[in-house]
Formats: sequence, C-alpha cells, structure tokens
Amino acid sequence: MTRVKRGNVARKRRKKVLKLAQGFRGSHSRLFRIANQQVMKALRNAYRDRRKRKRDFRRLWIARINAAARQQGMSYSQLIGALKKANIQLNRKMLAQLAFMDPDAFGEVVTLASQAKSA
Repeated sequence: MTRVKRGNVARKRRKKVLKLAQGFRGSHSRLFRIANQQVMKALRNAYRDRRKRKRDFRRLWIARINAAARQQGMSYSQLIGALKKANIQLNRKMLAQLAFMDPDAFGEVVTLASQAKSA
C-alpha cells in the first residue's frame, strides 16, 4: 500500500478552523485542538440561537402591543381576539411597530377592533 501524506488536506482543514476561531480569546484562537472545540461549540450555539431569536422578537412584540393596548383600555388577548373578529390581518411585528412609532394609528386600529368586538 502506498503512503498517503495528508499535508495539504490537513493544513486546509486547520486553516479553515483557525479562520473561524479568529477573535476568540487566548489559545481558543491559536491552538488548533482547542480552537476546534470552541468553533464547534460556537456553531452549535449559533444554530440554536437563530431559532431562539425568532421567539425573543415575538415576545418583545407581544409585550409592546400589550403595553400600548392597555393604554387604550384593552388587554393584549382582547385586542387580538377583536382584530380576528374584525378581520384585520396585521401581524404582531407590524402592530408593535405601529404602537411604537405611531401611537395615533395604533389607537385607530384598536378603535376599529373594539367596534367589531361590540357589534
């Protein structure tokens, strides 16, 4: 059997990992074995947190909508129920932006929803 020298492949692999580890502190960015572990951990966290970010933003939007709705004398759940009944199809991101950027327009949306709720 012929001898296989892995110089090129191994060097490329190590360089790729060390490039991903740039910015890590201490030996986590310099020594291959430690850097490899940290890169794997960082990629695992990044994968998980890309999904978590979506949940976090939804929670933020709901909190903002709830605060703005309570200023209008309505709770979050009442508002969402009234919006569904009024067939107003604004998602939570847009509702939160309205509440944050343009409270008057949000107040009008709440008024429309409450009219449909009482009817």
